[in-house]
Amino acid sequence: MSKVYKICVLPAAFLNHVFSGEIKLKFMAKIKTSYRCTNCSYQSVKWIGCCPSCNEWNSFSESVDESSEIGVSKKSGNATNLKLFKLEDIKIDSQTRMVSGVKEWDNVLGGGVLPGSFIILTGDPGIGKSTLLLQIADKISQNKKVAYFSSEESLEQVKGRSVRLGITSTNLLFSDQSTLEDIIFTCEQLKPDLVILDSIQNCHISSQSHSYPGTVAQMREAAFFLMRFAKENNIAVLITGHITKDGQMAGPKVLEHMVDAVFYLQGEDRWQVRVLRSVKNRFGNINEVGFFEMHEKGLIEIGNINQYVLSEASYNPGSSLVCCIEGSRPLLLELQALCVDSKFGMPQRVVTGLDPKQVVLIAAILEKYLHIKFSTQDIFFKVSGGFKIKESSADLGIALALLSSYFRVTLPQKSVAVAEISLTGQIKPINQIGAVIKETERFGLESILLSKGQNVKTSCKNLGFQNVYELLGLFPEK
Repeated sequence: MSKVYKICVLPAAFLNHVFSGEIKLKFMAKIKTSYRCTNCSYQSVKWIGCCPSCNEWNSFSESVDESSEIGVSKKSGNATNLKLFKLEDIKIDSQTRMVSGVKEWDNVLGGGVLPGSFIILTGDPGIGKSTLLLQIADKISQNKKVAYFSSEESLEQVKGRSVRLGITSTNLLFSDQSTLEDIIFTCEQLKPDLVILDSIQNCHISSQSHSYPGTVAQMREAAFFLMRFAKENNIAVLITGHITKDGQMAGPKVLEHMVDAVFYLQGEDRWQVRVLRSVKNRFGNINEVGFFEMHEKGLIEIGNINQYVLSEASYNPGSSLVCCIEGSRPLLLELQALCVDSKFGMPQRVVTGLDPKQVVLIAAILEKYLHIKFSTQDIFFKVSGGFKIKESSADLGIALALLSSYFRVTLPQKSVAVAEISLTGQIKPINQIGAVIKETERFGLESILLSKGQNVKTSCKNLGFQNVYELLGLFPEK
């Protein structure tokens, strides 16, 4: 028995539409599951205990991606012909930044919040991110409309915090919803000048019901939608984010690339000082810092941080004063060292506020050229006040603090040390010495310990050193 085949003939008009690109054939999206490292965004087809890229343990989370639609032609049915512009035809709209009046905040941001910008503030849990944003929102809402979405706290909790901070602005609107589609739709109707979302890890996208809030896929999509909303509507969006145990911003690395600015709020639990640091800023300087002090009524800005540090400084054996440049401002910081005979087979090295390798390196240089057995000493070193130093200009201050503790002799009072130390034991000049001199004279410091090769003009007494051998001249009795 012969088989009968049915032939379906498509109309010629339909085929013409298909091949001309006016009709796009769609296929059902396939759901693909992969695993992505939350620390460095390394992707794997299966779960891995230790990331081969950044060596982080237990950092992989499930990421679900849907494949995009497949078309039969190069031209998509939704595509439009783009209009290109010459530089001379592009008009720049001079936009006024939203100034809060909190100088430390405004200076770090480059003069205030720029309309249409996408900003993230991150920091340790309980460091004061929500408190700071609530205070900034209150200041800006005095003459602007601000929408505050708290996905981590209920409205009752937000009101309790607001009452404690003394916030009474009527232009500040609150919501505790966390669904991103509802947040964006509401803001498109409300047209606020500033949108604050606390936090992006708790933000939920309803269209991705297969993944939980805080996963790589959710955060990546949420950041993309918020960035597009900010640019298309010229509305500033300020979000908060969590950090990892290593102090880095949690989530996919692409999040840092999407936002216009990244700010860290740092500080120690036992200290009341909080440091607002600019890590990325497309509209201002990076490495700018602002200082706040935590009180019962919120964060109070510290306009004169150097006076604050000097009032707490102690002139005891093991203490030295250094001056480091953070962004555009010089900071006077106190270093404290404690050297004691080791009671263990392996001497301890406990360092806070500095790279431990920097302290170990300076101790090795002193042991090499001054024949001081730091290898048999337990070294405890810290930056007073919970601050952090990343500059090599503090090398001389580190060396003097170690020698002062070892010999049990105080350094000259009201003196500041600013110089680098090479591996050969040479004392090297530093950059931006003019700002250091100006700050030193401003606070009445009497002497500056620096390199002999540093050309300076100052009313302070200069104590120049060419190499580490000459440092022993500060300890004549030893």
